[in-house]
Amino acid sequence: MTQETNTLLTSLVEGYAFESACLELGAALIDGKAEPTAQVRLPLKMLNRHGLIAGATGTGKTVTLQTMAEQLSVAGVPVFLADVKGDLTGLAQPAEPSDKLTARLAELGHEFTARTNPVEILSLGGKGEGVPVRASVDAFGPILLARVLELNETQEECLQLIFHYADSNKLPLDDLSDLKAVISFLLSDGGAKALEALGGVSSSTASVILRGITIMQTQGLDQFFGQPEFDTADFLQVRDGAGVVNILELPSVSSQPMLFSTFLMWLLADMFEDLPEAGDLDKPKLVFFLDEAHLLFKDATKAFTDAIISTVRLIRSKGVGLFFITQSPTDLPDEVLGQLGNRIQHAVRVFTAKDQSALKQIIKTFPSGELDLQEALTQAGVGEAVVTVLGEKGAPTPVAWTKMSSPGSNIGPASSERLEQVRGSSALAAQYSAAMDRDSAREMLDAKAQAAQPAVAPVPEAAPEPSRESTPRQGRERREANPMMDMAMDAAKVIGRELIRGFFGNRKRRRR
Repeated sequence: MTQETNTLLTSLVEGYAFESACLELGAALIDGKAEPTAQVRLPLKMLNRHGLIAGATGTGKTVTLQTMAEQLSVAGVPVFLADVKGDLTGLAQPAEPSDKLTARLAELGHEFTARTNPVEILSLGGKGEGVPVRASVDAFGPILLARVLELNETQEECLQLIFHYADSNKLPLDDLSDLKAVISFLLSDGGAKALEALGGVSSSTASVILRGITIMQTQGLDQFFGQPEFDTADFLQVRDGAGVVNILELPSVSSQPMLFSTFLMWLLADMFEDLPEAGDLDKPKLVFFLDEAHLLFKDATKAFTDAIISTVRLIRSKGVGLFFITQSPTDLPDEVLGQLGNRIQHAVRVFTAKDQSALKQIIKTFPSGELDLQEALTQAGVGEAVVTVLGEKGAPTPVAWTKMSSPGSNIGPASSERLEQVRGSSALAAQYSAAMDRDSAREMLDAKAQAAQPAVAPVPEAAPEPSRESTPRQGRERREANPMMDMAMDAAKVIGRELIRGFFGNRKRRRR
């Protein structure tokens, strides 16, 4: 072993010698061989500094994610995963031992232990066999919905004003039909004054938004919105000391990438707005893995990108760790990349001049040291990665060319029998499986329209009084009042409502 190799080995052994509980990522490769004395670890207490798992297709990102999720579950940390390819349900089923797997782990100084992890299988709006995950349109908010509708910035601002109108008039937006009802009312003769009062909303822009919503409905996307709304606090389950692995099925992400990536962001934003401040913890409350992360930023408006950046920057104080999973770090804005202290970079494939330029940018994101980064990044085999993490004092560790460990659960989908058992034992199914249709904006506006019909008798007392629950308050039109006082009261209500919306315009949850 050369002096240079000895220096590298010593720096890795010392750099990853942590005293606190850690994820065991693998062992460093020295001269092409795994060195069991140079274990590559990630302290649990540093997971809320966020991270990145990147690499070309087929280099081992999914197995790395599964290994980390399993070890987090063992440590009592709940996990959220988006299952884009349908192969993460294997976490619920123990792996079959084999000589090859045993020998591979022995090279790393690890032992194989078959493991069945506690799992909840979820699906967006019930589009799948998991527990339905729904959001009300009101809670989803205008910025995220504008992203799904692919609105430009002017149209997005108009949608925010429409949400403001619904807020101000106590019109709950449970599903897309509620939002359509509000926009249709504003475009009608009866809503003309209200539309004019909104100022920045033209009838043509409102019509564009209305058409976009109608298209979403014809594509069957309205099933993702409604009641009962999923409470992201239910991600924080721990069973018998093990963190529950929440797997969200996304089998059709390629057909509706904007919708699915935005829904993932809503889940994260909802959690950020709802969780209390936690400070620095010995282990995170939850680790949230965002797969296909590049879709979040594709054609994103400035408001949407700024909201993501703010959420990533601040959610660590809530005890949540966030890992972005994508093919290249260059897929992410610098403002986000700068917040990701833990890096697991699988092989980079260089075929074009653009790939070569991207490689140079990736190398710049790693701390300098003894390792030849260009060689490591381009020559890493399947199941190997270039790793640097934040140590217990917050400083980056030496970069390690690492042979990654393997999970004790099945790599690939679980059997249909095992999946049936998982679904049958779900702690969430009874609460969320059945859709609920309560009185909301559409019903309220219908009731208001019926109440506005000419009364049969001329005596006002003969007309039924609309209930407070079914229609917006009408008292202001029936009395003479101090207009300045009315304006002050309106302003106070608007400010109060706006304060309970988050970075994405999503409604902060009122705990049940």
